Amino acid sequence: MLKIGLTGGIGSGKSTVARLFGVLGVPVFVADDESKQLLNEEGVAKDAVRAQFGDAIYPNGQLDRKTLASIVFNDPERLARLNAIVHPAVRERFASWSAKQRTGYVLLEAALLVDTGWYKQLDATILVTAPQELRLQRVMARDGADVEAVRARMRNQIGEELRAKAATYTIMNDGHVPLIPQVVALHQRLIAQGG
Repeated sequence: MLKIGLTGGIGSGKSTVARLFGVLGVPVFVADDESKQLLNEEGVAKDAVRAQFGDAIYPNGQLDRKTLASIVFNDPERLARLNAIVHPAVRERFASWSAKQRTGYVLLEAALLVDTGWYKQLDATILVTAPQELRLQRVMARDGADVEAVRARMRNQIGEELRAKAATYTIMNDGHVPLIPQVVALHQRLIAQGG
């Protein structure tokens, strides 16, 4: 079974592409969803975050994501500490999940796939890409965020050029090139490779 990474910068549409692969019957592991779940369920990851950032980060037992984001996004050292807790736990969960799948290939959707080097442990990587201005507009509309807030989040991710170098395949999601035919063609190619 092939393990295929799916990544893209914020606002690229990687979640939309992941859903399209899911409609085609491909099992999709969404790293962001798993990290949220890990940080809210009792266990090692939640305990480590509580120890690192204090009990106040968990009002009513649930992670206050906005407060945590405000702490780490402007402090690279604290962001690195958070990532050192979350990333290994998510990788472990992906390994366990993928071992249970019975299909030609599975998809791992992760925004930081290239940033963390995780893509090197996979069989291939798909990059979902779109022009930066379009990505900016999408995130502002989706999150109700202002331009500077979105730009700050973009600065915390690696550049599109580095993602492109790491990518095996690219899907253009610019609103002009039809998305579904690109996904179907790539799905057929991966099915042929995965057996």
